[in-house]
Formats: sequence, C-alpha cells, structure tokens
Amino acid sequence: MNSIFDLLPKRFLVLFCICGGIIAGLLVYIVYMSRAVSYASDDPSACVNCHVMASSYQSWQRSSHANWATCNDCHVPQDNFVAKYAFKAKDGLYHAAVFTAKAEPDVMRPRDASYEVIMQNCVRCHTQLNTEFVKTGMAKYADTKNGSTMACWDCHRDVPHTKISNIASSPNAIVPFPKSPVPQWLSDLF
Repeated sequence: MNSIFDLLPKRFLVLFCICGGIIAGLLVYIVYMSRAVSYASDDPSACVNCHVMASSYQSWQRSSHANWATCNDCHVPQDNFVAKYAFKAKDGLYHAAVFTAKAEPDVMRPRDASYEVIMQNCVRCHTQLNTEFVKTGMAKYADTKNGSTMACWDCHRDVPHTKISNIASSPNAIVPFPKSPVPQWLSDLF
C-alpha cells in the first residue's frame, strides 16, 4: 500500500518537510514564549504571566483566601479532571486572544460562565457554613439570575479581591512577575 509521501513528487516532499519544520518550530516557540505549560499547574504565579492580573494577584495574596485557596480553587470547576482542564483551556484561549489583541478591559470582571463556577466553588468550600450555621442552603448561580437568591459576592464584595479591581488600582503591585523568556544574549542585541 502506498503512503501519501509516495504519491508526491520529491520536490514537494522537501517543501512539505520544510513547511512542517517551520510550523512545528513556530508552535514550540509560541508555547515557550507564552509559558503555556505553567497554566497546567495550580500555581497562582502563573496568573501574573499577564501583567493585567497583577492587582488581582496582589489583592488575593493579601486576603485570608491566600492561605487556603489558589486561583484555580475558585475560578475553575472542581467536579472532575476533564471539566477542570476543558474550562481552563477554553478560558485560557479567550484570555490569550483578548490579551494578544490588547483588548483587555480596564476593569476585570468574570464572564457569566466564570461567575457560575465561582459561586459553585464558594458553596463547595463553605458547605458546612451554608447548611449548618447561617442556613442559606446550597444556592446556585442560576437562582441569582432569576432573583430567588443572592450571589455570595453580593454581601462579600471584598473577598478576596476587594472591590477595586482595575488595571490601574495597584500600578506598583509587588507580585512575582516571571522573568523574560527572551535569552539575555538576544536582549543585548537590541
């Protein structure tokens, strides 16, 4: 049985290999420069790969949640591995597109799907509080949309990011910005 390579003339095979090498090289370069591998972890410092997240990172870092929860504990689904990484990929690609196009808003707000995940995670972590102490029950974000209950952040506005959440709110935030992925010898050339 002939393969596709046997059907192509030799000069097209060479061109095919060169183009494939260029595409593979560009993909490796993009993964390296974007620090894509860091987003697979639960390390909160991965969030500040994008400078626009500095104020959110700093406010979280100074909150009581910093001792108990990472960014992913609140901002991605925790019900199973597939849901978690599918949501991270979808949200990450959206963020990459927005930041690459320099279209980030001055004030960061979660999208609707993120609000639902955040509320599910509030309820998940604070189940005992919701069911035994204050008896608010296991509210769902859909219930807030139809007005039958309030979202957790309607009362707890400052948890954990404070109500000031814009790019300029902490211009000198002390956060662990990653080092430039550009090698020093290349930076020295320019």
